[in-house]
Amino acid sequence: MKPKEQIACVSGDTRDHFLKEEKISSQEIYRGAVLHVTKDTVRLPNGKESLREVAWHDGAVAILPIFEDGSVLFEHQYRYAHGRVVKEIPAGKLDSPDEDMLSAAKRELREETGYTAEKWTDLGITIPSVAILGERIRIFLAEGLTGGEVEPDEDEFLHLERIPFDTLLSMVLSGEIEDSKTQVAVLKYQLLKNQKSKRRT
Repeated sequence: MKPKEQIACVSGDTRDHFLKEEKISSQEIYRGAVLHVTKDTVRLPNGKESLREVAWHDGAVAILPIFEDGSVLFEHQYRYAHGRVVKEIPAGKLDSPDEDMLSAAKRELREETGYTAEKWTDLGITIPSVAILGERIRIFLAEGLTGGEVEPDEDEFLHLERIPFDTLLSMVLSGEIEDSKTQVAVLKYQLLKNQKSKRRT
């Protein structure tokens, strides 16, 4: 690749369309309740062929619930894939690929924590594993919280904790929080706070 083409790729130039890979064939490897795995043959930009193994997922939502005092509602949940309890913000998968993501976020917050929120802010989408996983997670900020009944799934066991946001931010920066959606949500919220502070001065 020539130097000018390299610069275009990094900058997001419209010439990036030359990087597109074309699917030639697709073989289903596994279809489960959560993931659908395929092994695809693709044609590369240089005309050669290659294989792509992808786990497809309907998508998910994650919620950063902030109380009036600035503390955050946080979860401890055992994650089998990593063999340990993970500290993370509330989240859940969509019931279908076309489900409204805000509606899903409201459902997940209510079911997992018992809380509802008066104000919702879209913090954007994060892609947890861009090379092999088709999942996209939309993150929401939830404010104006009101407590209620918890309605977890039958196979879902959680421990809820309320901690100061600055403590959570320190946990993210120190590496104690490894969950990517939690990292993105916390850091984006901190940037929003910084922007608001600058506008006031």
